[in-house]
Amino acid sequence: MSPSDPPPDAASAPPAPDTTTDAAKTSWTVVIALSAAQFVMVLDSTVMNVSISQVVSDLDTTVSAMQAAITFYTLTMAALMLVGAKLGDVWGRLRAFVIGSIVYALGSLTTALSPNIVVLFLGWSVVEGMGAVLVIPAIAALIADNYTGRARVTAYAMIGAASGAAVAAGPLIGGYLTTYASWRYVFIGEVVVMAVVVLFARRIVDRHAAVRMRIDLMSIVLSSAGLVLIVLGLLQSKTWGWILPLDSPEINGFPIAPFGISLTTWFVLAGGVLIARFFRRQRRLFEAGRPPLLDVTLLSIPRLRSGLGALGAQYAVTAGLFFMIPVYLQMTLGLDALETGLRIFPLSISLILFSFAGTRLSNLWSPRTIVRIGQVVLAASAVVLLASVDVELKVPAFGIGMFTAGAALGLLASQLGNVNMSSVGVEKSSEVGGMQGVFQNLGSSLGTALIGSILIGALATAFAGGVASSELPDDVKQEVATATAGGVELVPASSVQQIAEDAGLSEDDAEALTRTYGESQVQALRIAFVGLIAIALAALLFSRNIPSERPVRPSSRTRTRTTEVTEEPR
Repeated sequence: MSPSDPPPDAASAPPAPDTTTDAAKTSWTVVIALSAAQFVMVLDSTVMNVSISQVVSDLDTTVSAMQAAITFYTLTMAALMLVGAKLGDVWGRLRAFVIGSIVYALGSLTTALSPNIVVLFLGWSVVEGMGAVLVIPAIAALIADNYTGRARVTAYAMIGAASGAAVAAGPLIGGYLTTYASWRYVFIGEVVVMAVVVLFARRIVDRHAAVRMRIDLMSIVLSSAGLVLIVLGLLQSKTWGWILPLDSPEINGFPIAPFGISLTTWFVLAGGVLIARFFRRQRRLFEAGRPPLLDVTLLSIPRLRSGLGALGAQYAVTAGLFFMIPVYLQMTLGLDALETGLRIFPLSISLILFSFAGTRLSNLWSPRTIVRIGQVVLAASAVVLLASVDVELKVPAFGIGMFTAGAALGLLASQLGNVNMSSVGVEKSSEVGGMQGVFQNLGSSLGTALIGSILIGALATAFAGGVASSELPDDVKQEVATATAGGVELVPASSVQQIAEDAGLSEDDAEALTRTYGESQVQALRIAFVGLIAIALAALLFSRNIPSERPVRPSSRTRTRTTEVTEEPR
């Protein structure tokens, strides 16, 4: 069967009665359960980002330790996502989903009850991450097993909406519970949700029996090590620098920067070499008749390459957006976690609405048209948000920007999952689900790294220029220049005055320095938004091979039959 052929269950279904229509009527509990699991998978990191200060206080730890925990959660998923997808084939997709859900719930319970950072690290960064790598690929595969035709398009839109809603609602949920109760209740809630998901798992159909195969250990080592090095390098680029070293890690007081080059460069290069060796090994295994960890021939499918590229770009923009917005609202404007979540809420609403609107529009327009509209609207929303950034929040513009950003992400979510999964038959759906997870992690890491680096670099330049051109005394200018020679730390603008006064500056000089720092933050944010707009526009390059064929409008005699809309262009 060629990659563009319809899945066997869809192709072999008898013409009447239409099983797709029956599935749509009777099994929406399946996609609701899978969407709930997807929501929980994505929720964690967004919740933790707005709860860092409270977690640091409760566990008597440091911000650096919490940042390490957040980083390792991403690394665990990046390292093991392909293995999790393959285990779905070996164990069966439904069994892998249930096992992963239970493991994830145990990790959430451990995190909720953690007395210190070590236990939190184990429960969240390791155990939850290991559960997620089983659940995420299985979700995509089980959607393909349980739905076909129009119902499948809608189901993937619901999964995409769940992901986006978790990203957008995470700060609101985390902010509310952190402010009025405890961050621990978020993880207790996750345990409850995953328990309900496991109970409903008996209604999920797994059409593919477990396959007995031997998973190649060297492939696991090469893919895991390569992805970890690339993701870690990207995530640490804003600290280590991209090429020239900034704040390199030290051993016995000596910075680690081989040949004067940042560790980021070496990590990404080494990871790229390992991934290249991984691909060569997969081809050799395939030619030898042994099962590869990843069927790399799938990447020769133009539609799949475009879908994965567009998905990675979407997550890069989303991650960059959700890095900058909290920085602006909390660091520049001084809003708390709950107020930040409320400002982001319009994005949550529009994302859900336009996920379903995109599914409806797929009756009229091709997937490529809808995806490109989403990409253009996403870039336009970044322009509107750029116009709203100021020392005083421009509420109407900011609200419009957040709503339109959510609309764009909703349109993309309504199409990309189905584009990717319908590029292959259902027997490869678990593998493609793992590939989607990898591209999501790589996109998120790249978006955070690029936008973080632009923001921090622009802040240092803007602050240095602002101080040099200010009316501060020359000795104060020299003192600030010396103190910030290694870069400027991103701190709340409201805290600068106290820091300046503690350093011995007069009240007037401290106020002037605070004003300069606040203006520098705004300027840096504007530059970072320009970078985000560039990424959003560059994403248009990935949509070239997304199917451009419009759906076939059914006649009155065949109105009940469902037509697959993601066929290759004729």
